[in-house]
Amino acid sequence: MEPDPGDAPVARPARQFDVARATDTARWQFLSAALRNLGQIGAVTPSSAQLAALLAAVVPRAGAPVVVELGPGTGSVSAAIDARLPAGARHLAVELDPVMARYLRRTRPGLEVVEADVADLAALLVERGVAHVDAIVSGLPWALFDVQTQQSVLTQVGAALGPHGVFASFGYVHALPLPAARRFRDTLREMFDEVMATRTVWRNLPPAFAYVCRRPAAV
Repeated sequence: MEPDPGDAPVARPARQFDVARATDTARWQFLSAALRNLGQIGAVTPSSAQLAALLAAVVPRAGAPVVVELGPGTGSVSAAIDARLPAGARHLAVELDPVMARYLRRTRPGLEVVEADVADLAALLVERGVAHVDAIVSGLPWALFDVQTQQSVLTQVGAALGPHGVFASFGYVHALPLPAARRFRDTLREMFDEVMATRTVWRNLPPAFAYVCRRPAAV
């Protein structure tokens, strides 16, 4: 399957910093985390700016939305999300790796970092008084999860989003024919009424695209 192509309030101001230095540091942090957790991280580089923007496109630009990010890593997608969020929005990032969580707290002070397992998504949202989420953006390595774990997490994602929220995740083009990628696509189609594949971001390493999912079947 080859993916097909796919004025709001001013976004919250971002901190000024040395982009090149920050990028090098993020890459090192990401590689370190990958080496520490070979069974939990499915890539060796952060998402490109182009892929991050594609994933963040599901984030509302108006109102006071609540956005949850699963597996933010070094925060490349977090930055793209924050660039879209209006004043009064809430952005939670669920990160399992404690070193990565500390890095996010240090480099992205406006981000609400939750050091936890996404398998406990429903409970951690309740603990933080979140009753409804407008968008959930995932950087998780779904191919490393078994089908039961995928279904459990996606069921919690659907319950948090309700009928009007949007879920976005990504996949690698080279992995599309592999059994794990096919199983994940099938699981998405079981869990959501609408599953769309975006254009390919060829400048990502490796080339990737996004899945944009709406109307959870469990709702």
